[in-house]
Amino acid sequence: MRKKEQAMTGRELGEEILAAVKQMKAGRAARETQVELTPAAQARASVGLSQSRFAALLGVSARTLQEWEQGRREPTGAARTLLRVAVAHPEILREVAA
Repeated sequence: MRKKEQAMTGRELGEEILAAVKQMKAGRAARETQVELTPAAQARASVGLSQSRFAALLGVSARTLQEWEQGRREPTGAARTLLRVAVAHPEILREVAA
């Protein structure tokens, strides 16, 4: 990398961008990010429903489900148990949703 004081020419910048794109295509990206799903997001993914349909199945608002999936709130009581059932036996919730 160049120091900030040195300005790149358009050609140099283009070459640097092209090299970075080639690295990404080759699978040598500078950083890899893995996101761990919250229990609510994992439950919905295992059942395979949209947020609105899964929220309706659970008897909560879509906004509440979004809060759970984004980790801003935690489900409690029966909702937490139902999410565990959804992860362990998604076919049961799919059957109920049908």
